[in-house]
Amino acid sequence: MTRKFIEDDEQAALFRWASVMANSGYPTRLLFSIPNGGYRKPREAARMKLQGTKAGVPDMFLPVPRGEFHGLFIELKRPIVKGDAKPVVSPEQKHWLKELDAQGYMATVCYGWIEAKEVIENYLG
Repeated sequence: MTRKFIEDDEQAALFRWASVMANSGYPTRLLFSIPNGGYRKPREAARMKLQGTKAGVPDMFLPVPRGEFHGLFIELKRPIVKGDAKPVVSPEQKHWLKELDAQGYMATVCYGWIEAKEVIENYLG
């Protein structure tokens, strides 16, 4: 299985958890993905760029303010596996995380759905 599919599976697992939690009254029903990644044919990529798609934007957003933050952005990477290299956060992703943080959002990288779940739980309190 390729690393991209592992990230896809991790994100799907996180959204399954978020759905269960939303049924319990948690505001995770507002969590949504931002479909910026993945391979696109050149024509489709050009069309999406014209429509505002930007490289490096985090994978998910939870538009729920908490404390000093306006909302939570998550860049999801595959889990860190012993003996494997740590997944790379691109320069564009680092830029977006820094800029979003400067605008009053919590913006973070999570390695696997379990880490993302824990970040969301801690964020929501």
